[in-house]
Parts: sequence; structure tokens; C-alpha cells
Amino acid sequence: AICAAAMTSLRPFRCDDLFRFNNVNVDVLTETFNLGFYLSYLAKHPEYYSVAEGAGGRTMGYIMGKAEGVGESWHGHVSAVTVAPEFRRMGLARTLMCNLEEVTERRHNAYFVDLFVRVSNSMAISMYEGFGYIVYRRVLGYYSSEEDAFDMRKAMPRDRDKKSVVPLKKPVHPWELEWS
Repeated sequence: AICAAAMTSLRPFRCDDLFRFNNVNVDVLTETFNLGFYLSYLAKHPEYYSVAEGAGGRTMGYIMGKAEGVGESWHGHVSAVTVAPEFRRMGLARTLMCNLEEVTERRHNAYFVDLFVRVSNSMAISMYEGFGYIVYRRVLGYYSSEEDAFDMRKAMPRDRDKKSVVPLKKPVHPWELEWS
């Protein structure tokens, strides 16, 4: 897969980036978290937290995630990936996702990567499908009990038989998720 966007550098996220990414978090479909949430991810999962930076140090996008689960459920999770509107359709989301998948495979030797996306966000769903993700299951009322989510997954090389991406037939509730 092509995993590089022109004129962009990827670097580890730093605490002071929290004061520079407002231009990225303007989309209504982008989940915005409290400061403590961002900082806890940075402290616990720094290898999963990256910034796409353009000329002059401008923040173009970022990704944050973590490794979680046990046994064959050991996986990388994308908690947030977003690109500023003026930098979309340049391959930045693919670059950020490839970086997270590489961390998941090489540093954590996990079985799959997963993410949650609003069922109404058809553009994002199509994008993730283009990256090789499948809809694994529907999570009822995941977003503030108001909107369902799709749990989308992509198998990593450790899952040779692709067991982690066999779709479930019935939806689940948030409290039925294996991890949180």
C-alpha cells in the first residue's frame, strides 16, 4: 500500500500540539475529547499518537490509538484520526492509518486493528473500506446512546486465518464490548 503523502512529515505527538490542532478538530463528525483524555493517551500509548505536519509546522492531521485486548483479541485500536478540511483528499488519512497499522504489527504483534465510525458517516466508511477494513459488527447507541457505530476491522499478518474479521451477524450494545 502507498503510505506517504507528499510534502508532509509524520512525527510523534507532543503535549504542546494540543494547543495547535483546533484547525483539525472543526468537523462535526470529528470526536473531540477533554484535555485529560488526550494527555492520558499520550502518556500511556505514545507510539500510537502521531501528527502530520506541513510546511511551517502547520498541523494537518493527527491519529491516536492504543493496544488492547487479550489472546486472539489483542489488537490496535484507532481512537481518533482526523485531517483538517483544507488538507483532505491528499492521502494523509491513509498515511496516518498505515503508521498506526505498522506500530500494531511491528511493536505489538497484534491480530487486527479496529475503529468505530458513525453509521451515518458514509464517506469515512468508504474510505476505511478502501484501506482494507470491513464492517465487523454494529454497536447500538454507541455515540451518546443516539447513534449506532460500525466496528470496522482489518486483520494484521499475525491473524493468518483472518478469524478476527469474520463479521458478526447480530448487533451488540456498548456494554457488551470486550474492551473499552
